[in-house]
Amino acid sequence: MKPLLVVGVDGSEESKQALRWAVDEARLRGMRLRVLHAWFAYPAIGDGMPLAAEDWTALGSAASTFVHKFVAEVVGEPEGVELEVEAVHGTAANVLVDAAREAALLVVGARGHGGFAGLLLGSVSQQCVHHATCPVVIVR
Repeated sequence: MKPLLVVGVDGSEESKQALRWAVDEARLRGMRLRVLHAWFAYPAIGDGMPLAAEDWTALGSAASTFVHKFVAEVVGEPEGVELEVEAVHGTAANVLVDAAREAALLVVGARGHGGFAGLLLGSVSQQCVHHATCPVVIVR
């Protein structure tokens, strides 16, 4: 089986660059490419909570639609790359660090949508560097 390259995307410009870099690297190294988009919400736990079951399903579906559309717009169907695209429920850092356990390489953008604009390295990237069990590439 080919080694796995995982890339995290959130729709930011830097995640577009990370995705493009990951596609090129996967093609160059003959790796499988798994594109992950993490989404997070709290389920309905009791009366008065903000999300009901139908909301939960809709959020998961919207996240999946988003990441598939994002990949299609940024890289299309890259030739010569075995591609898997998935939206996973969880916080971004946890989802990516968990996925890195199976990967030979993890790729993330330096910063995403959240946080402070002046930071050189976002919290998700920083968590991935500190906790991933494989090498991490941070794309600016």
